[in-house]
Amino acid sequence: MKNNLLVIISLLFLAGWSGKAQTQNKIVVNANDGKYAISKHIYGHFSEHLGHGIYGGIWVGEDSPIPNTRGIRNDVTAALKALQIPNLRWPGGCFADEYHWQDGIGPRNKRPKMINTHWGGVVEDNSFGTHEFLDLCEQLGCEPYICGNVGSGTVEEMSKWIEYMTFDGESPMANLRKQNGREAPWKIKFFGVGNENWGCGGDMFADYYADTYRRFAVYCRNYGDNRLYKIAGGPNTSDYEWTETLMKKVGNKMNALSLHYYTVPKNWSDKGSATLFDEAEYFTTISKAAFMRELVEKHTAIMDKYDPQKRIALAPDEWGGWYNVEPGTNPGFLYQQNTLRDAILAAVTFDVFNQHCDRVKIANIAQMVNVLQSIILTDNEKMLLTPTYWAFDFYKVHQEATMLPLSIACAKYESQGKSLDAVSASASRDKNGKIHITLTNIDPNKPQSVSCDLLGVKAKNVSGRILSADKISDHNTFERPNLVAPKDFKDAKLANGNLSIALPAKSLVVLEITE
Repeated sequence: MKNNLLVIISLLFLAGWSGKAQTQNKIVVNANDGKYAISKHIYGHFSEHLGHGIYGGIWVGEDSPIPNTRGIRNDVTAALKALQIPNLRWPGGCFADEYHWQDGIGPRNKRPKMINTHWGGVVEDNSFGTHEFLDLCEQLGCEPYICGNVGSGTVEEMSKWIEYMTFDGESPMANLRKQNGREAPWKIKFFGVGNENWGCGGDMFADYYADTYRRFAVYCRNYGDNRLYKIAGGPNTSDYEWTETLMKKVGNKMNALSLHYYTVPKNWSDKGSATLFDEAEYFTTISKAAFMRELVEKHTAIMDKYDPQKRIALAPDEWGGWYNVEPGTNPGFLYQQNTLRDAILAAVTFDVFNQHCDRVKIANIAQMVNVLQSIILTDNEKMLLTPTYWAFDFYKVHQEATMLPLSIACAKYESQGKSLDAVSASASRDKNGKIHITLTNIDPNKPQSVSCDLLGVKAKNVSGRILSADKISDHNTFERPNLVAPKDFKDAKLANGNLSIALPAKSLVVLEITE
């Protein structure tokens, strides 16, 4: 009751505040009220056979002059390990539903070639297959998230793939794995039974996919102590009927339901430039990113009807900004630059996932390297980290930490007669007792003065880092790879249990508070 009274007093304070040069914002963090852990798998990634996402971005081959370990780029794996990447989704995406896994095993010079009909019509030589992907996951120390082929595949094909990877015994598939150089089975947790089955994964109706899922899922077997976490192909954006149908018909046979939503500033025929945009387009982009909150809440409400215990997770396993490709690049390769706007887009999305961590347990940005909202870009031997990379770096402190409820009353960022909350935030306490608060000022023009009450904390020290730039469109290039990069943040002060923060315009800040 005491904490609630303090929250009310704080909000009344803001309501009666008359304004200063910097806008005042009030946050109250309840450090004793944390109930749910923020799953590390919310911070997952996605790598599809698309453009240079795999070839050149991750896989260069063992004979490449680019430093590599068994054909996998050392610089990329080092950067990903620094993020504590928790899981990686592969091989698609739309590519998953035309991928036949047996084409990607055995001697590479004998693997059949295929046409990548979804992405650019290029030849796929299958040199990066099951063994290479799982080697990558072992190098990264992350969980594989494999998406099976429902659209053009068979139950038998999917069943045999799982047996090939996870069975430790005498069988044709286990023996084939050993013949191909892997004696022990792999541990596979996350397994997607199809992808976008309402579209590129089969153009199915919800009822048809629900029945198809039930059939395929029967043969996604658990071998030994390996336990599959089965993820059903979920809705496209706001298709709530799809969620209703899947929950009603197969809720007891899945562990999670996926959700796909992309932030497109304009429209699908002209999405907008990744770097050349005005403030009105920036506002629209962040407004559309914030729509993720409504999607999560409405899909969760449907799921709650059938699963009040929240046993089934909502898995937004494709999200991010989607813009026009960079001029002069293959339109089927989806290569786009990445600005400070994208870091803010990511932070706003993370805050939605964190605040709904009782239902959202796994998510994957699209995509990891050289495709869509990438965290890494490569050009032959060169590599750079994008602003979105640094958003993941700031937010990794929340992985497996206890989400701390917070209330926020803040100024508005206004444009075109519309408004958004100027400040977005998340708070958590990790296993060592440290409290972390991430804050984002989405307003590109005005700094925000934030007053934060820390209830249930005897805070003594605060330190932080900041990500910002001169312009919201600033981005890293191979000529200027560190134009948008973190710096130490000194404008957070502690006094009598209150934390005051001077939050610059268009900035992300991560704070660590110790007692």
